[in-house]
Amino acid sequence: MTKRYDCYTYRITWSEDDKEYVGLCTEFPSLSWLAETPEAALKGIRAVVMEVLKDMKKNGESPPQPLSLRSFSGKFVVRIPPEVHRELAIRAAEEGISLNRFINSKLS
Repeated sequence: MTKRYDCYTYRITWSEDDKEYVGLCTEFPSLSWLAETPEAALKGIRAVVMEVLKDMKKNGESPPQPLSLRSFSGKFVVRIPPEVHRELAIRAAEEGISLNRFINSKLS
């Protein structure tokens, strides 16, 4: 059985300032864990998240939903200046594809 804290999005990166690896959790941006190895950084940030979730439960707080459990529609709205919209539409037309397909190819 998967534990709730295992469903969160973790990332390990190197911190040149600290000369250590940093464990991060996307859903809890204020949390981090420093360690000498990537494995220890992951283990540390997972432990911190687990403790925060326990505290939140004890205090009746709702934890953030893990990104891995969210549903995504595949649609989002982006506001851009009209002149950028025009330029993109022209480029899509020049390539003989829809604006949606052109933008999708640029984002992929």
